[in-house]
Amino acid sequence: MAASIGNVVEWYDWYAYTFLATYFSAQIFPPSAGNPLVPLLSSFGVFAVGFFMRPLGGLLVGAFADRYGRKAAMTFTIVLMGFGSLLVGLTPSYAAVGLLAPIILTLARLIQGLSVGGEFAAATTFLVESAPPGRRGLFSSFQYVSTTIGQLLASGLAALLATTLVKPDMDAYGWRIPFIAGAVLSLVGLWIRKGADETSAVAGEIQQGRAERPKMFEFMKHHPRSALTIVGITIAGTVAYYTWTSFLPTYAQITVDFDPALSLQAGTVSLVFFMILQPLLGMLSDRIGRRPMLIAFGLGFLILPVPLLGLLTTSYWSLLTVQMVGMVFLGCFTSISAAVNSELFPTRVRAAGAGFPYSLTVALFGGTAPLIGTALQEAGNPELFPWYMSALALISTLVYVFVLRETKDQPLR
Repeated sequence: MAASIGNVVEWYDWYAYTFLATYFSAQIFPPSAGNPLVPLLSSFGVFAVGFFMRPLGGLLVGAFADRYGRKAAMTFTIVLMGFGSLLVGLTPSYAAVGLLAPIILTLARLIQGLSVGGEFAAATTFLVESAPPGRRGLFSSFQYVSTTIGQLLASGLAALLATTLVKPDMDAYGWRIPFIAGAVLSLVGLWIRKGADETSAVAGEIQQGRAERPKMFEFMKHHPRSALTIVGITIAGTVAYYTWTSFLPTYAQITVDFDPALSLQAGTVSLVFFMILQPLLGMLSDRIGRRPMLIAFGLGFLILPVPLLGLLTTSYWSLLTVQMVGMVFLGCFTSISAAVNSELFPTRVRAAGAGFPYSLTVALFGGTAPLIGTALQEAGNPELFPWYMSALALISTLVYVFVLRETKDQPLR
């Protein structure tokens, strides 16, 4: 509960940006005559920039969690995220302060990126280390259960505001409300996390002087295969995740002129379905193993993106169906991602080892997915985006089949 509730707040703040980008982009960025996609493209550019702080957060906060404990690291990340969310909500418009507006927004996303990278490093190791034998897949799934609850809160509030406020009011001030609410929620998460129990015995030994502090890149020096394996595992998963859970409503808007309010509603319904899947698939992995689950995900996203995204129309049911079918396969990755990453490293370097390669891969491929999808639409080639996803799925599938060793029954070192 300590990991999950704090994680809800973290990811609510992070995802509110994606759901509201179509509303605030024209307010924060300079207008472009005759091309409304340019401000939106700029907002997704800042979205991608925020992702490039995640590897730094995974490295620095991960190293901090390995040395001083998971609890201290999780307390730090939630304070940082709350401040970043408040800064986004208070960002002045381009009409009011000119270029200072996108500068402030970029700074806020850099802060949030550092926080989210550190959050994954600390919270995922905390969850997996808390699990009893034979239940690491189940415990791991709560990483994305809580992430999805955060997305649901962000998507639900965005949908509520979009349907109750007229568009001029939504553009003017409505988009700010979720970010300011996120800053308040961060204080609640901070209070809950203060009651958590530490899970890293090694961190306690380090503080007592009975163990040497791990070096910053010790995980890379002693476990290079594990670090590179995480990169291969994550490439397809992160693109599929950010496309299906965050960018798909916007993708439908810019490719088939889907109604913005209906796209947010469809996204909210599909996220509930996705959240329910997580613990079920996590428990399944505890029975059949991690590799079969990942191979099923990889093959699904190797074959399905092109035909699924080709089915999108202006019909509400077409978007909902496309999202739900993709999420069944996506859940085979998300439900066990934390377990697989954590099982590849010993406790001494687990947070930094799992956090840095994962966050670096997410920055390179997940954070750029909305930017690439929007840029391809602007260039007149939106049909290339699903082929891009399938190509990355092929890379990861080869890793699942030929590189990854089964870790389900391996005790944490």
